Amino acid sequence: MTEVRAKKALGQHFLVDLNIARKICDALSGGTAEAPATVLEVGCGMGVLTQFLLQRSDLTTYGAEIDTESVDYLHDRFPAFAPRLIAGDFLKMDLRAAFPDVPALRIIGNFPYNISSQIFFKILEHRDFVPECVGMIQKEVAVRLAEPPGSKEYGILSVLLQAWYDIEYLFTVSESVFNPPPKVKSAVIRLRRNGVAQLDCDERLFVRVVKASFGQRRKMIRNSLRAAFGDFGGAEHPFFTSRAEQLSVGQFVELTNWVETKVKSER
Repeated sequence: MTEVRAKKALGQHFLVDLNIARKICDALSGGTAEAPATVLEVGCGMGVLTQFLLQRSDLTTYGAEIDTESVDYLHDRFPAFAPRLIAGDFLKMDLRAAFPDVPALRIIGNFPYNISSQIFFKILEHRDFVPECVGMIQKEVAVRLAEPPGSKEYGILSVLLQAWYDIEYLFTVSESVFNPPPKVKSAVIRLRRNGVAQLDCDERLFVRVVKASFGQRRKMIRNSLRAAFGDFGGAEHPFFTSRAEQLSVGQFVELTNWVETKVKSER
């Protein structure tokens, strides 16, 4: 079968460097040959990662692919893999329904730039089901996710992911190893679930506080939170004179608990 045509609308840039592909696959932990771990590759394309995943006896590999041309290509190239290839949109998948008998699901992929943040938000929603993710994304986004507090790159997704995952920036990938080559560099990051089972605050409110704090990024947190929650009866918190990018996950937890008490007292 002829090669798949890269589609701009799907953000497709096919990796063609086999050494990079193997390196990405090797970055994912597995189980054992007797009890392999289950992994879902998001966006299999023409199978450059798939071929190395299928070689690992410590993994049971599934795929999710939205491009029908790629699905046909993969069926032809990897017929034994075809029953485990899900034709459809990963972002719309009910992961637990798709893998009802799997205790944990690892995620890997050369993620399309245009939906990489959405992929990570979906992983966050399933954080108790997804212990690990290895993904190739735009370098700028990878840096942002892995950055510590105090960096101008640190943002909403940085805080939310770092609350529940340890994030490692593994390596940078040149534009030249893709067809067609993107206009920016890529990078591979690895997320591994940390030991936090439950934040010491209302987790839904935590997400609201983080998003609101970054809502007016150049302003002090006082202004951002008051725009979202009101004036808290005129009460002040020591973090109000900080900017959102200066606060750690633990400090956002502390701020969330304070916001909860003030919002309840005003009811």
